[in-house]
Amino acid sequence: MALRKVVTKEDPILRKKSRPVTDINRRIHTLLDDMAETMYDSDGVGLAAPQVGILRRVIVIDVRDDTGLIELINPEILEQSGSNFEEEGCLSVPGISARVERPDRVKVRGLNRLGEEVIYEAEGFLAKAFCHEIDHLEGMLFIDRPHELVEDEE
Repeated sequence: MALRKVVTKEDPILRKKSRPVTDINRRIHTLLDDMAETMYDSDGVGLAAPQVGILRRVIVIDVRDDTGLIELINPEILEQSGSNFEEEGCLSVPGISARVERPDRVKVRGLNRLGEEVIYEAEGFLAKAFCHEIDHLEGMLFIDRPHELVEDEE
């Protein structure tokens, strides 16, 4: 495993749509491992492949609950409901946080590292994390959505 450099909002790769993964191989496994290590080292709760300069539909999430580390390849939101307007931040947008409206509940489908289909039903913080990371795969940052900046309290 290795730490990867997290690109910031100035990098044009963050505005591009990621390509689906067609072959889950050793390179994808290494990417998943490196992304998880980078996320943990950066004290983040999620990371998408474009954030480390790779335009592939791969995300990792760990909101530090009983769910543990989630690795998803080619994730897609199948269902969403409810509404939540809470603060978000992003490793690729350092120093900025904003309240963004997200669904309160989502159902997400993707593949695990073995190529098996997995489905997650999430609510609250985990639902927000899924939406945030999947947005990255579409070339969208949380500050591209309607938002209300949160002032620094220092």
